[in-house]
Amino acid sequence: MTVPAAPTVPADPDLPGWRRPCATPGERQADLVLAVVMAVAATLSMVVYRAAGMYPEPAAGPVSVACLALVTLPLAVRRRWPSAVAVAVGLGFLLLGTLRVPEAVMSNIALFIALYTVGAWDTSRLRALWVRAAIVLAMFVWLVWALYDASAEAAAEDAPPGASGPFSPFVAVVLIQLVTNVLFFAGAWYFGDHAWRSARERARTALRTQQLQAERVRAEAQAVTIERLRLARELHDAVAHHVSLMGVGAAAARTVLASDPVRAGAALEGVEHAAREALDELHGLLRTLRHDDAGDAAAPDEALSSLGVDRVATLVDEAVASGLGASFEVVGQPRPVPTTASLNLYRIAQEALTNVRKHAGPAATADVRLRWLEDAVELEVSDDGRGPRRAGPLGRPGAGGLGLVGMHERVAADGGELHLGARRGGGFVVRARVPLAPADGLPVPVRTGADGVPGAAGAVGGVGAAGAAGAAGAAADGPDATDVATGPAGRTAVAPGAAR
Repeated sequence: MTVPAAPTVPADPDLPGWRRPCATPGERQADLVLAVVMAVAATLSMVVYRAAGMYPEPAAGPVSVACLALVTLPLAVRRRWPSAVAVAVGLGFLLLGTLRVPEAVMSNIALFIALYTVGAWDTSRLRALWVRAAIVLAMFVWLVWALYDASAEAAAEDAPPGASGPFSPFVAVVLIQLVTNVLFFAGAWYFGDHAWRSARERARTALRTQQLQAERVRAEAQAVTIERLRLARELHDAVAHHVSLMGVGAAAARTVLASDPVRAGAALEGVEHAAREALDELHGLLRTLRHDDAGDAAAPDEALSSLGVDRVATLVDEAVASGLGASFEVVGQPRPVPTTASLNLYRIAQEALTNVRKHAGPAATADVRLRWLEDAVELEVSDDGRGPRRAGPLGRPGAGGLGLVGMHERVAADGGELHLGARRGGGFVVRARVPLAPADGLPVPVRTGADGVPGAAGAVGGVGAAGAAGAAGAAADGPDATDVATGPAGRTAVAPGAAR
């Protein structure tokens, strides 16, 4: 299961100081082509204007070409240094008007592009504001000066009445150009800012997209981690339980091999049965792993899906066959349980019985109860052993407490409660409660034994007085007699000094 690396998330465009990404090599190449085309077109336009004689005293050819180059060629680097390019183009535009260069089309287009680029690409918005404001102000000052200069020249010449003065037809034409220039500069300003806002919105969209991708990668990693933990928990429960059974069975067979070959053979049959079940469960987990590696949706394996609360009685039978004194009883009316919750309860019972064999001592007996309540199912496994009291993590001695950790994780996944602790009369109790949908109108009968005592029935192959011991242990395991702290749903509460 390979987890892809999370993509790098760029800076948030909503934060102050956001900068538009630099121009790409393709955009810079396009700017170079634009500058060359604009220079050639401006030169041709100047030649046409000169041939038309629209300017009485035009500037010389080399001067005109130099001024047009100053206006157009800086556009080649307009996205890299937008403010500097705009200042250079503005100065060239003023020179065109002052020196009377006969060109008025391409130079205006170049000035518009330069002002637009400042608004669209300058990384400093304050600098973009002041540079554009300075250029526009300079243009209008120059235009007003040229207007009155032209008006004074017209007044000094011999002209019919009404043809000169501040409001002559010539000045009226210039005023029309003034209005046109207002629209010209306003358009360059507005479209430049609009391009900046559009770029910022695109960056915001890209950021949200990458954040969603990063979240998806994190969710995949979490899913892989959860699946690994689930498989590790299943392997631990299966291996610990079955290997424990095989160890006990092999020890019993070795003990009675010479004196009672029949009992030794029965013990070896138990070892064989435990080994077969362990292999079946391991094969089921391996098939699940193969499905995951192939990218397919792994369906629940039959070997695992068949494990549930209805197999708890079989667990007790196996424990009895291995020599453990154990009893089992069901209280209440059984109801359907979700597959995952059913498997979790089975694994909890399996781990609890394994702990009894490992830690409770050779003479200990276990009492397993499955209670069907109105809105929950409760599994309780208690023993009267005197096992070692050296507590490890979560109260379990020795092997790191993985079994109790697994119980906690299973119950938490189902939204239930787990109670662990030592009994006052000795021994240990594990009680798992998993919520279920309330049973509408279903009675909750209590199974009784032949002597009419509630909770004495359902003993499975107990050794000696195992059933009676289980009933007595249950009476001592009430909330007021057990060193168990009750926590919220899914929380494991372990009493101080708990042994397992």
